[in-house]
Amino acid sequence: MEFTSVTAVAKANVYFDGKVVSHTILFPDETKKTLGLIYAGEYHFGTDAAEEMAITDGACEVQLDGSEAFVAYAAGTAFEVPAKSGFTIRVKEGICQYVCSFLS
Repeated sequence: MEFTSVTAVAKANVYFDGKVVSHTILFPDETKKTLGLIYAGEYHFGTDAAEEMAITDGACEVQLDGSEAFVAYAAGTAFEVPAKSGFTIRVKEGICQYVCSFLS
């Protein structure tokens, strides 16, 4: 995945003592995405806006808030999270890379 004509925000978003790190990119139409890395572990995130998480490398398992099951996602797949909700993401080994798109 490659993006052109964007502004990259140099300051990283760092969560869980550096085990999840992302950078924001801003598009000319005022939309934004984050590009990130998730190291092995299990983490919960809340959402304000709806999101699509595209897995670009590695693998993870995701449990959406309100669901009992974890679902596996590998590179080339994606999942959506509703607004005002959340999800738990689990990376069993290595690093999972992602692109998060904020949906309106």
